[in-house]
Amino acid sequence: MKKNPFSLNFRCEPGKVEQLEENIQRIIAPNASPMTFTGTNTYLVGKEKLAVIDPGPKDLLHLHSILSAVKPNQKITHILITHSHIDHSPLSKLLKEKTGAKIYAFGNSFSGKSPTMQRLTDQGDLGGGEGLDLDFEPDILIKDNENICNSEWSFEVIHTPGHLGNHVCFGLNEQNILFSADHVMGWATSLVSPPDGDLTQFMKSLKKLLKKDQYNKFFPGHGDIISNPKEIIDYIIGHRKMRESQILDELKELSLTATKLTKAIYTDVDQSLIPAAARNVFAHLIDLGERNLVTKPENLNFASKFGKIL
Repeated sequence: MKKNPFSLNFRCEPGKVEQLEENIQRIIAPNASPMTFTGTNTYLVGKEKLAVIDPGPKDLLHLHSILSAVKPNQKITHILITHSHIDHSPLSKLLKEKTGAKIYAFGNSFSGKSPTMQRLTDQGDLGGGEGLDLDFEPDILIKDNENICNSEWSFEVIHTPGHLGNHVCFGLNEQNILFSADHVMGWATSLVSPPDGDLTQFMKSLKKLLKKDQYNKFFPGHGDIISNPKEIIDYIIGHRKMRESQILDELKELSLTATKLTKAIYTDVDQSLIPAAARNVFAHLIDLGERNLVTKPENLNFASKFGKIL
């Protein structure tokens, strides 16, 4: 396993406007938590015609911070949403009301699911959904490989399902910068929680981003700028493969539930984080089942026992 490249040294002040590039500003929402790190990063891109990437949670102080950052000669023309979790998209509605800008996204909170995850969603007994912005609806649907342009900038849309089915990254073509949201972050790996998250899709999306090597700098949804994106992506892939090996080792002789597997594998994790870790392990088990490496119970849930296929 490669050395952990993640850093927790990022220091910031919520509500403060930070000038990252001549045409890119960052404002961090006041929603720091164990799952959001220092808070959600909202980006303003442009010199006069501004795109706002991920307005963030429904917080009036954060709305004020965004609007106060707009100079007299500037106008917010686009609201770009990477995915519709409650820490990224809810403020878009109020921002639209204040500015008249249209909201662009891949779809609502149930868009982009694989057939497996749609079936598990329809099954209805897996929980999940706790972080979804259930009221989110974009004005304009965007699709993979599309370009969103104006006279100042152009963004490549890269559909990267995994953390959520409607997750996209936005590539700023002129500057080789990728707004990677929650798919690739510099402080931790992303939570993949079925049936909203899909590990099979997540891994495919990571490999997809590796091929987009023109983007040499990532601006994530949480934490600091990533100047070594390939190293981070390689580490995330390696980390997931390590977890996969641990799961298969534990299943050599016993059939176990996701929760029992989690307690056997995550021995150094605070017990309060075990439920979230169990959702990650469950995501691995579904992926391994799809690849015929473990048994696939007829009804997939947290009480299901999984065994290794020898």
